[in-house]
Amino acid sequence: MDRSLFIAMSGAKETLQAQTVNNHNLANANTTGFKADLAAFQSRAVQGPGFSSRVYATAEGTGWDSSSGTINATGQDLDVAIQGKGWFAVQAKDGTEAYTRAGDLHVDSSGMLMTANGLPVLGDGGPLTVPAYSAISVARDGTISIVPAGQQASTMAAVGRMKLVNPAESAVQRGDDGLFRSVTGAPLVSDAAVTVTSGALESSNVNVADAMVQMIALSRNFELQVKAMRTAEDDAAAASKLLALN
Repeated sequence: MDRSLFIAMSGAKETLQAQTVNNHNLANANTTGFKADLAAFQSRAVQGPGFSSRVYATAEGTGWDSSSGTINATGQDLDVAIQGKGWFAVQAKDGTEAYTRAGDLHVDSSGMLMTANGLPVLGDGGPLTVPAYSAISVARDGTISIVPAGQQASTMAAVGRMKLVNPAESAVQRGDDGLFRSVTGAPLVSDAAVTVTSGALESSNVNVADAMVQMIALSRNFELQVKAMRTAEDDAAAASKLLALN
């Protein structure tokens, strides 16, 4: 009975793990540029004496969904969305170079170009700074141009270019902070082929309907595993009574 109880218990535990991943995706359904986590169940043989047909399930992460979210127009000058493949380079809180698809940017009081989460946006030469301006625009190649404060529109000049990269999917991995980094830890090389659209943001690529269906399915699976544990407990109790009679 202990083996059946173990299998049911591990199934319930792994179902909760899969539910955690699914709920994390649902919680980020409205997060700009979010990439959904992927997870799948895998069967594992139970080691030790007993029938080889005994297996249990494990829920393991299988990466992240690389598909693009929907690009929605906002009309804001510093809202930027990447067209197709590619990433913005930012400076993470630990000082490392990291990558994101979230292009809701702003210029802080010190003139630094920042993400909505307060991370400096990088150019090829480091964090980008923007002088005081009366107008600002972002070109398709990520070049930032401004009309200096107090000047005429004819004085518009480029002040920097965002670092845009386009690594292979296998070359980047998601960190605990939600940012992506190169697998080797080394900064990636800029890719001039990456283009952006200003005045727009990329939505999360989480399919809310699918995630809700998955949440219900996992909840029912968990209930089934708990029922199996109770059955194993009842069978063990019945077996103990039979043995006691002898």
